[in-house]
Amino acid sequence: MDVGEYPMAAVTSFRSFRVNCNLEAFFRMKRNNLSVVNKFVQSSPTVKQPKLGFYSSLNQTVLLDWGSLPHHVVLRIFQYLPLIDRARASSVCRRWNEVFHIPDLWRKFEFELNQPATSYFKSTHPDLIQQIIKRHAAHLQYVSFKVDSSTESAEAACDILSQLVNCSIQTLGLISTAKPSFMHMSKSHFVSALTVVFVNSKSLSSIKIEDTPVDDPSLKILVANNSDTLKLLKMSSCPHVSSDGILCVADHCQGLRELALNYYMLSDELLLALSSETHVNLEHLRIDVVSENPGQIEFHSIKKQSWDALIKHSPGVDVVMYFFLYEEEFETFFKEDTPVTHLYFGRSVSKAILGRIGLNCPRLIELVVCANGLQTLDDELICIAKHCKNLTALGLSECEVSCSAFIEFVRLCGRRLTQLSIMEEVLIPDDDCSLDEIHTEVSKYLGRIWFPDVMPIW
Repeated sequence: MDVGEYPMAAVTSFRSFRVNCNLEAFFRMKRNNLSVVNKFVQSSPTVKQPKLGFYSSLNQTVLLDWGSLPHHVVLRIFQYLPLIDRARASSVCRRWNEVFHIPDLWRKFEFELNQPATSYFKSTHPDLIQQIIKRHAAHLQYVSFKVDSSTESAEAACDILSQLVNCSIQTLGLISTAKPSFMHMSKSHFVSALTVVFVNSKSLSSIKIEDTPVDDPSLKILVANNSDTLKLLKMSSCPHVSSDGILCVADHCQGLRELALNYYMLSDELLLALSSETHVNLEHLRIDVVSENPGQIEFHSIKKQSWDALIKHSPGVDVVMYFFLYEEEFETFFKEDTPVTHLYFGRSVSKAILGRIGLNCPRLIELVVCANGLQTLDDELICIAKHCKNLTALGLSECEVSCSAFIEFVRLCGRRLTQLSIMEEVLIPDDDCSLDEIHTEVSKYLGRIWFPDVMPIW
């Protein structure tokens, strides 16, 4: 069944009618009121007979011809519609069906693949998918696949990828909305489907393939066909990729500007490759530091000279690190200068590590500590305020800071603190300051009204 043959049951409106009426209601209104318009026009010889509909504003009646709207206007309207409603609207008239097949409407597309038993979200209709592949595969440029936690959905995504042999995709995203379902399917099936896109696109600039079984050989195929265009690569939690695979990307993709990977892929060789004279300035380096195996304690270290080479070559690079470790696993980190700019601790982090951050992370811009324990972080926060002159954002939860130390921290940082998210439970009253006074003092140094965050009571 062709997408243009879907029955007339549109449920989403034009932008100007978006709040109060959907397409179905609008066309029902149009049919019901057309006779009224005709009577009005017949009694008013100076007004021409409308072809379709009308709306009134104040005391003035405006006549509209929806059927003769220019293609570019209808195209703009269609871009605001969900896919299924866009398909249904295309059956209204021949002109709208023509707009439905304009290539510009199919540059960007998101395939939603869900199993009814595991998801509340509607999946992209299989017939519609086949029509897209048949008629618009060559037009697709910005494509993402959102799948639920089922292996069936991940396999369906790969089946679609395998059919994109005449595509010119620039952006590709494979996203598991729940647990990483791509990891539960056959590695060979996934790699085979992905390489179809790598080989045929020739102009890939942005790829998000996190939590997938992509491997080193498939990355080499990516490099062989898209080395001149690749700018962004996100591939954290890809256990089949080694440091050699990511090094191949860095060596050959000289235009790479953003890279996201797991810490086990990070190496001195990789940082030096990203710092070569022929490489463009890297803008974002995102690193997930996660225990890959239960009980794993030791992580390899990165030499200070390698970090220095990266910063010398790309002085404005954001180095973002996400930590999901236990306290005993931090021993390798922050013993010497580390050019990290954004730090997120998803698990408890010790006072000692936070003290190292204050001394060895001078480029730090944002710090989020989700948990620390019951030891106050007074000295550590003040050390960070004194040495991290670029710090503009702080988030604290499930840790403790005395009210007076927190005020001193804010005083040292001053108005450069643009984001300050502190749970009320974090702040401990002391002899110098109470919770009733803290918002006044903090607001004075920030130059704006500030209150600690409060956990909502449901």
